[in-house]
Amino acid sequence: MATATTPPASADSSAGSSLPTDAITYADLYARWERGNWRATELDFSEDARQWREDFTEFERQAALWNYCLFFWGEDAVADNLSPYIDAAPLEEQKYFLTTQQVDEARHAVFFKRFMQEVCGIGDGSLSSGLLAVKPQLTPGFRRIFGRLDRMADELRADPSRCNLAAAVALYHIVIEAALAQPGQHFICSYLEEREQLPAFRQGMDNIAADEQRHIGFGVKLLSDLKREDPVGVPKAVARVLREVTRFTSQVLMPPGWDERYITVFNATFDTVGVEGLTSMTTKLRSAGMPIESLPGPPLLPPGLSPLELSQRGRALAKAGVIGVRQGPTARDPDTVALMFDTLRRQINPDHGLAKPITFQWEFTDPDIPTWHLTVENGSSAVSQGNAPNPDLRLRLAYQDWADIVGERLDPLRAVATGRLRPRGNPLALARLAKVFPRR
Repeated sequence: MATATTPPASADSSAGSSLPTDAITYADLYARWERGNWRATELDFSEDARQWREDFTEFERQAALWNYCLFFWGEDAVADNLSPYIDAAPLEEQKYFLTTQQVDEARHAVFFKRFMQEVCGIGDGSLSSGLLAVKPQLTPGFRRIFGRLDRMADELRADPSRCNLAAAVALYHIVIEAALAQPGQHFICSYLEEREQLPAFRQGMDNIAADEQRHIGFGVKLLSDLKREDPVGVPKAVARVLREVTRFTSQVLMPPGWDERYITVFNATFDTVGVEGLTSMTTKLRSAGMPIESLPGPPLLPPGLSPLELSQRGRALAKAGVIGVRQGPTARDPDTVALMFDTLRRQINPDHGLAKPITFQWEFTDPDIPTWHLTVENGSSAVSQGNAPNPDLRLRLAYQDWADIVGERLDPLRAVATGRLRPRGNPLALARLAKVFPRR
């Protein structure tokens, strides 16, 4: 049962300081919802329909529709999955706000359903027909992340603990809303405003963006409160779910065939949207008292890179079939292999606890893939192509199997058990490899 009142803001026991979220209350957020109400059923799409037919080129319609389909499906999915969040929230004020958010998400789905049917001619006017029609447009990364949202809702129903709620909020409010949806909304609103097109759709998107900003603010505040109540378990739960899903984020705004004209036709790039998403995620986590670099375990993102470099690297690794959903053989060119091993070096677990340097060597059964080795020391590491003088552990396997282990599509223990990964050398080094690259 939830408690009846919101406790007064207190200093973060782990950080010893207040957070930006202390300046707002759940009552404030609820009041903003009342002031910001709008009606999806009263927007007039007649001018939008004319412009869609007459002012957009065929390719622009194709590109815009691909993007809008992701939003339509996403709004319906989040509306369906909010109930267990409401049940798990500790405070009545939190429950009430989450109830308003579920109303918002349903309204957003109705808005997109109307636009799809009245402007684009998709569906028969029912939500089910519209959703069925847009499903083929969903990208691989989108399917994986929203599939995780479905499972997260089930997990939260089964165990409405503080840690499970924190993981669910990190997935929903930080990844889906702040890192993915909000940059996508800004992208759409920017080009429609510049082109002065689709007035009713643009008005609705502006309203949705305001709603989502309120939702994100709530999620950040709730995360900060949950972390204060459990400063050890909550960061672990957040880190775990972020590691699980971030490898798919580069494939959410993945245009068909990686044809980036689907984005550039509207005067933007994959990286402008990607940089905004990365910046939004890191900023929101910091505001919640959990800076991304402070989360336990291996680095969530390769350290030492700018947001632009992270976006470019994520796209390159996804296109090459290293991370995310692999849609064919992983690329084998020298640049891809080097990028894979450099990323590996950057994501070594800083808490590996090794007392002395250790060298791991990968020896591929493929004649066209050279040997690589990684030397790990306290506070530093180096990766190089070629044979090491005296490697502590030699790993022999096919290149594709290694790429699938890196992309978390193949369990390394299963690979060893089935003979696909054959370690040679100091048996203790194999246990140390698990400390350097611990499983989630």
